[in-house]
Amino acid sequence: MLKLKTGIDIVSDIGGVSNYESAIEVFRNKTDDMHFARIQRIDHSEIVVRMANAIVLCEPDSVFINTGSEADKQFIRDLAISKGEEKKLPMDGHTIHYDLKEEQGRIIDRTFYIANPGEEISSLANRKERDDAYNEIKEIMGGIMKGKIMLAGFYIRGPAGSPVSNPALEITSSAYVMHSAEILYRNRFDQFNEEVNRVGHYYANFHSEGLNRSEDLPNARVFMDRSYRTTYSMNCTYAGNTLLMKKGNHRFSVDKSVYENRGNELSEHMFITGMQGAGGRVTWFTGAAPSGCGKTTTAMAGDNFVGDDLAQMWIAEDGSIRSINPECGIFGIVEDVNWEGDPKLMERLRNPGTEVIWSNVLIDENGVPQWTGNGEPVPSRGKNFQGQWENGMTDENGKAVPMSHPNSRCTLSASALSNCSDELEKPEGVETRVVTYSGRDSDTMPPVWAAVDPDYGVAIGASIVSAATATEVGATGVKRAPWANAPFIPGALGDYMDAQFKFYGNPKIAKDKRPILAGLNYFLTDAARGGTSNKLLGEKRDVKVWLSWLERQVHKDIGAIETPIGYIPKYEDLKLLFKALINKEYPEDLYNKQFSLYLDNIIGRIRLQREAFKKEKNIPGRFFEILDQQELGLSALRERFGAVITPAQLETAD
Repeated sequence: MLKLKTGIDIVSDIGGVSNYESAIEVFRNKTDDMHFARIQRIDHSEIVVRMANAIVLCEPDSVFINTGSEADKQFIRDLAISKGEEKKLPMDGHTIHYDLKEEQGRIIDRTFYIANPGEEISSLANRKERDDAYNEIKEIMGGIMKGKIMLAGFYIRGPAGSPVSNPALEITSSAYVMHSAEILYRNRFDQFNEEVNRVGHYYANFHSEGLNRSEDLPNARVFMDRSYRTTYSMNCTYAGNTLLMKKGNHRFSVDKSVYENRGNELSEHMFITGMQGAGGRVTWFTGAAPSGCGKTTTAMAGDNFVGDDLAQMWIAEDGSIRSINPECGIFGIVEDVNWEGDPKLMERLRNPGTEVIWSNVLIDENGVPQWTGNGEPVPSRGKNFQGQWENGMTDENGKAVPMSHPNSRCTLSASALSNCSDELEKPEGVETRVVTYSGRDSDTMPPVWAAVDPDYGVAIGASIVSAATATEVGATGVKRAPWANAPFIPGALGDYMDAQFKFYGNPKIAKDKRPILAGLNYFLTDAARGGTSNKLLGEKRDVKVWLSWLERQVHKDIGAIETPIGYIPKYEDLKLLFKALINKEYPEDLYNKQFSLYLDNIIGRIRLQREAFKKEKNIPGRFFEILDQQELGLSALRERFGAVITPAQLETAD
């Protein structure tokens, strides 16, 4: 079990400031009259003391208290330009930020959970004992802000007043990080005291980019102190390593749901979107996918957008599952974002009127951002994350140098999107009726299938397997990605799985409000289904059809074929949906390729999961029962029909 406030609080011990009066003196020496008056409006002495200790540790020249006012935002924008962290582009409100070429994703090898003796850490994560972390933080962060301004922002991860929103303190020397925070999160300086009082806790985040040099990257670190809900980040600039309110604080929210409110709350790596259904109804979805595997595209396929990355979920008094987005902006991968697949996002990226921070894309000779897969003519030259670029240039191994990094990003406010829903800022959240799980699966699962019950749905989430993406430095190959949340699960996977079973199986959920859990996979390739091409079997825009089929499933408006893995669509239903929703013909031979079950692949996947989870402690027995039942059913079909079974054959199977 996780115990809070256990062991030494590292920043407080190093800083040595122990009371409010001493803390105020630290601020008096580092702020002007205006900012000194601002910090005095934060009436939680513990927060002020810990901030003072961060000042003593990092030694900034001055401290800027960011209230979120337009004047403060402009100061931060200007500081990002003057420091060279961002550069203005010709389109008003657009800037470009480049991370170091060696730091284009999460530095998973230098990211650690700080652990107390006897505390369990996820088998998929890195552990650092508290004493060792203490020494590294003291050595590396000591004086790291000399010559810099410390920026302090006071945010709420979620709409103020929501039962699962979390106050978060962001301290950084990077104007780019603070600028990003202002777009992605809700600055609630004036409500911070009230929100901390309401929920009884806050998250703290301390970051400095240091000198921002490649030679400092071996000393880059990201530490998550679960016991004190505090993150430390040093010598790095990529937002996934520095904007600690994002995945750093998401980890603390996972802990909170697993160890403090198990069965009643979840913190998930999921989009939130609403699909329009019959009679004007809106059915709300949450959906998980590993970073770089299409969450933003899937979220944008909805008619009512709320979020593309994170979801806080809970069981409300009326027996419904409710969801909020802890963010209010998008930090989205742009590779393959184009007018055909992502028209609403492209409207904001290619037209004036929206503030956008670009990162690691190519800036062409006209100052226009360009990226791989945008469907537009490739420019002849420009500048990207590694310097000057020309079309056709190759690296030292003769490999073509792409014009943008696969993990290039755009940061913008969600409210700028034409399909953004007003529900984004409602503390009561949206009633969630469908939950999906997906990954980059080229050869095994069909495009969409629905679990027969919530327990089977939990097994779908636990069994995600996905090709590695550029979001993690050095990651290659195909790997397990349980719930698409594995990189952000601090504790034992058995505890997390138990929380999933207890949540979706909670008797508090009303029968008529119980969601369906489902799998999505739009990365199936032609080659995996007897073809010769590695192209996808279908297009990105097809996801609207898969979501719409699930929308009809949860309302029992449409039939399905029952299989050992769950329910799959019938051809005639999909044919009608393709024509009605995206005006596209859907041939039956494509349906058969997509929805025939390749039994050896699926059985192999089940056996992989069984063996992998058997190595974990305290995995609920129900999970293995489900795998055994699925394998038994699939094996029986194989004996009867062979290694590949078509939907028509499945309909005749008893």
